[in-house]
Amino acid sequence: MTRYGQSILEIVNCTDEHMTAEQIFFTLKKKFPAVVMATVYNNLNSLYQKGMIRKISVEGQPDRYDKNTRHDHLVCRRCGKLADLNLSDMTAELEKQVGFKIDIYDLKIYYLCPECRKA
Repeated sequence: MTRYGQSILEIVNCTDEHMTAEQIFFTLKKKFPAVVMATVYNNLNSLYQKGMIRKISVEGQPDRYDKNTRHDHLVCRRCGKLADLNLSDMTAELEKQVGFKIDIYDLKIYYLCPECRKA
């Protein structure tokens, strides 16, 4: 893994935020001033393809990146805010219902966050 890839993996794994590629780029640029955005995109894609990070896609929002640990997400329908949700792993129950092995699942529960409810 390149030094950029390793640093990007550390950035994603050491934050509780769900960072966009642009946010990761600006964080990485503090350590590597010469880095370009294409390098960030290429490394994020590689880390995602290798299963080392998660990519969270929400319609109308830029993709965000997250640690590759078992958890689900709450997504605000209005502002797109993401929050982690720790539900019990449902893989065994899902496999029982569908009758075959499930590699992974990505559960997103949509709601209105408290700030958007007030608006």
